[in-house]
Amino acid sequence: MSSSSDSPVPDPSRLDHIETRWSLLRRSSGAVSGDVAMARQTLVLRYASAIRGYCRAILGSDADADEMSQDVVVRLLQGDFAGADPQRGRFRDLLRTAIRNMARNRWSRENRRTGASALDDDRFADPEAEAVDDPWLPQWRATLLENTWEELRRYQESQPNSCFHTVLRSRTDFPEATSEQLAAKVSEQLGREVNAASVRQNLRRSRVKYCELLVEEVADGLDHPTRDRVQEELIALDLWSSVKDMLPDDWRPQARP
Repeated sequence: MSSSSDSPVPDPSRLDHIETRWSLLRRSSGAVSGDVAMARQTLVLRYASAIRGYCRAILGSDADADEMSQDVVVRLLQGDFAGADPQRGRFRDLLRTAIRNMARNRWSRENRRTGASALDDDRFADPEAEAVDDPWLPQWRATLLENTWEELRRYQESQPNSCFHTVLRSRTDFPEATSEQLAAKVSEQLGREVNAASVRQNLRRSRVKYCELLVEEVADGLDHPTRDRVQEELIALDLWSSVKDMLPDDWRPQARP
């Protein structure tokens, strides 16, 4: 559906200018400089929670997950993945495969040390395959949503008198609150008066802005984030239904014969 003229809408042309995670990965290679170090740190900060959560899910131990997730983070900080080929898949696929391979190697070393039989565990049967019950997708989706909230917070801080993050976060935390109750909560957090009408208006706009930021967050995990590829990724992550009605009409791919 088309958005109203007073609401921000995601601009499909912006996809061409997004610095993808693959771009950051390529920038993380080479001799350590300020730019290289920043690229590596950005990757770690944005995806540390997904890495830690997946390690915990497949290893079943907090101690093992802490140790292995630190190993993955160290590899990112060292630029070990900078030579990866984006043609082989999405950025999330690279991380997932790397984590599973590292986990499999860890278990194999442990088996050799203890004299146990060869590893036979469905969790490591095929590191390239994405099973329906694989915990990686929920971890990745949760991280994207978390990153989007953080981007919305930064957007609010960068815009004078903006309250997008505060309003949307308050509505999310208090879904049953009336507009008047929400206005009181928002006013208290911001330290200035915000009336119910303003809350309702900003709530509509903040939802659109959140969807815009979420689309960009998903897009930057792809090497060439075209509209079709971004939509496919949103569908794969079960996020398309959350954003489709907030996008302009020309976002949607043309029907194919």
